[in-house]
Amino acid sequence: MNEDFLPLGKLNPLVLEELINSLPKDRRVIVGPKIGEDAAVIDFGENYLVIKTDPITFTSENIGWYAVNINANDVACMGATPRWFLVVALFPEEKTSKSLVRNIFKQLTSACRELGIFLIGGHTEVTPKLTFPILIGQMMGEVSREKLVKSSGAKVGDLILLTKAVAIEGTNVIYQERKEELRRRFSPEMLDKIEGFLHNPGISVVREALLASKNVQVHSMHDPTEGGLKMGLWELAYASKVGMRIDKGKIPVLEETRAICKLYGLDPLGLLASGSLILTLEPEEAEKLCQIYKENGVRCSIIGEVVPQEEGIKIVEEGRESNLLVEYEDEISKIL
Repeated sequence: MNEDFLPLGKLNPLVLEELINSLPKDRRVIVGPKIGEDAAVIDFGENYLVIKTDPITFTSENIGWYAVNINANDVACMGATPRWFLVVALFPEEKTSKSLVRNIFKQLTSACRELGIFLIGGHTEVTPKLTFPILIGQMMGEVSREKLVKSSGAKVGDLILLTKAVAIEGTNVIYQERKEELRRRFSPEMLDKIEGFLHNPGISVVREALLASKNVQVHSMHDPTEGGLKMGLWELAYASKVGMRIDKGKIPVLEETRAICKLYGLDPLGLLASGSLILTLEPEEAEKLCQIYKENGVRCSIIGEVVPQEEGIKIVEEGRESNLLVEYEDEISKIL
C-alpha cells in the first residue's frame, strides 16, 4: 500500500499540526486552529464570537439532528451559548427525493428550535458520485470575555469529570445502520432503548456545558467525538500540555453499549462519543459541580486526575497501570 495514503478517520494530529503552524495569524483571533480545541474564537468587542464547523459522514439516519447537535456541543464546550447555524447539504444524484430533503430540513429546524438556535443560511445541492447525504454544519455562538473556556486550560491537580456515559452516539449509529442484524440478536426492549439514545441520554452536551461554565470555575472542557473518549482525553491533554491518570473502572459504559461492542469486537472507549462531556476542575469546584449536576438530573463521574506531562496518559485497571493507546481511526469504521 502506498505510504502516502491515509487511513479512515481524523488526520494524524502531527500531520495536521504541521499544516496549521504554517497559517498566518490575526490579532483578533483569540483561539485559532489548534489540536484539541473545540472551536475558533474571535474578539468581537464586549463578547467573543465562537465558531465551529463539522460534517456528519458516518450515518444518514437523523443526519439533520446530528449536524445541529454535534456543532452546538463544540461551541458550548468553549463556554458559549450556541445562537446561529448554517449548513451545507449535499445530496446523492438519482437518490434524492423531495420527501428526503423535507425530512432532513425538518430534523434541522426541530433540533435548532429545541436549543434556541436560528438556522440562518447555507447551501444545498444534488452532487454527483455521492452514495448518501452529507451535511456540513457551521455553528456560531457568543460568550462574555471572562467566561471563555478552552480545552487547553487543564491544570495539574485537576480532577477529570465525565458526564453521562461513553459511546452514546456510536451505539445509536450502529443500531441505525445494522437494524436488521441486531433485531435477530437482541430484545425489542433493548433496541427501542438504543433507538432513543439520540434524545435519552441524548447526544447534546449543551446543557451540562453551560451549567458548568455559569456556576463553577472550569479549567477545561472537551467534547469527545470521533475516536471516542480515548481520543478526547488525548486531545485535551495534548492541548493543555499535561498528563492524565484515568481509572478505567470509573468510566461509565451503558449495558446496551457493552452488548453492541462485544458483538462486533469494538472498544467502547474508542467509539463515537458525542453525548458525554470531559471537564477538568480543581477538587473543590469539581465537588460543587457534581452536586449541581445531581440536582439537575445529569449523571457525572470522576474518572481521573490531571498529572504532569512527563507522566504521560495512563489508564489504571484493577490496580495495573498502562499507557492509554489511541487510534486515529474510530472503532465504528471497523464495521461500517
